[in-house]
Amino acid sequence: MQRVRYLKTGWQLLKSSYEGAAKQANTQSSASRCYSHASSSFGLLFDIDGVLVRGKTPIPAAKQCFKNLVDRSGKYKVPVVFVTNAGNCMRQTKAEHLSHLLEVEVSPDQVMLSHSPLRMFTQFHKMRVLVSGQGPVEEVAHNLGFQDVVTIDVLREAYPVLDVVDHNRRPKDVVPPTKGLQPIDAVVLFGEPIRWETNLQLIVDVLLTGGNPGSTWSSAHYPHIPVLACNMDLLWMAEAWNPRFGHGMFLVCLESLYKKVTGYELKYEALIGKPSVVTYNYAELLIRQQAERLGWTTPVKRVYAIGDNPMADIYGANLYNRYLQSSRRTKAQMQAQSAGGSVDPSAVDDTPKMTSAELGGASGVAERDLPEGCSSILVCTGVYSKDQQELLSDPTQTVTEQRIFHGHRDFRFDPSLTQPSFMVHDVKEAVELVFKQEGWPLQ
Repeated sequence: MQRVRYLKTGWQLLKSSYEGAAKQANTQSSASRCYSHASSSFGLLFDIDGVLVRGKTPIPAAKQCFKNLVDRSGKYKVPVVFVTNAGNCMRQTKAEHLSHLLEVEVSPDQVMLSHSPLRMFTQFHKMRVLVSGQGPVEEVAHNLGFQDVVTIDVLREAYPVLDVVDHNRRPKDVVPPTKGLQPIDAVVLFGEPIRWETNLQLIVDVLLTGGNPGSTWSSAHYPHIPVLACNMDLLWMAEAWNPRFGHGMFLVCLESLYKKVTGYELKYEALIGKPSVVTYNYAELLIRQQAERLGWTTPVKRVYAIGDNPMADIYGANLYNRYLQSSRRTKAQMQAQSAGGSVDPSAVDDTPKMTSAELGGASGVAERDLPEGCSSILVCTGVYSKDQQELLSDPTQTVTEQRIFHGHRDFRFDPSLTQPSFMVHDVKEAVELVFKQEGWPLQ
């Protein structure tokens, strides 16, 4: 209950800040951004890697697609948000990169990185947190609200005898004295680091010592200090012919090492990024903000999520759609009961209850009108290709010679959630499909 209360506070802070920003933007530019078809309201969520780019190379269809999404003055016709599981940079940097690649203006407010929802986990912001990843992780952490941040490099320097896998990085001759640090209160995993062996060793040290890596390992420190992980992608698509290891692979290593050493399961306080529901709830908040800046007066009714990874993009969008339908049924039941009526048996929600990992902190925090639904669109320019076999229909058989479940350990394997609402060749076809579904002209 305490966690939900903190998350509610986080959502309320985010909502009020976005509403304030949207009202200010409306007074400045609503007239120029208003589009004639706003009565049919929908928003677009774009994955980036494998949908718009492969590594640093734009996918050819992406540029033409975005030329159709803006008017002659360069303003977007519909709300657009980029939702990526990447997290090794700031939103401003990613927005500038996308603007250059797509040749349209992309603002930081349109970019959602895997760690963006951490802004609402305010109960951790005053704790001393160890952060893992690459890029400007300390700057990213501070930008998200964390006030006391320790990097892996700082920890390694404070305890120079802990990192010894690479012989060339071991202390030479005289061992430097241990500087020591104040105890670590929580661990935040932003993304795959560069030196996996260093990060794995030091994170395990922190978990097995209750945040005091200069002390002796002890099984008494279980449950361990909180761990928050962003980006569960096992694989992602770059320039190579085959998918590359993602942060999900690093998490598998950390989970395996921890269990091998202790006999216990590594536990997460939160798993953030696609496919968790909290990520899509946050993305919908950004879609709502974009709609208000466009001058739309009606709420966004439908969200279309375009991605290339069945276990991240499609699973996540479908899981969010299930969450939306469940929320609508629950709301209808509560309204019927408050009016003194009986509950319609056909309206009873019989879908499987979501796990805390799948919700990722979304339960009980979305106190606003939600979209009617979210449709998933799978493109074949990234992780998924038409040459692959269909996913298993039996959820009890997660591993076969043909197919292995690539989702995170704490997510259930539900084959129905990996099936897209639509499948097209590339992002251009995806946008054309959406506009046709909504009865909008693209020209």
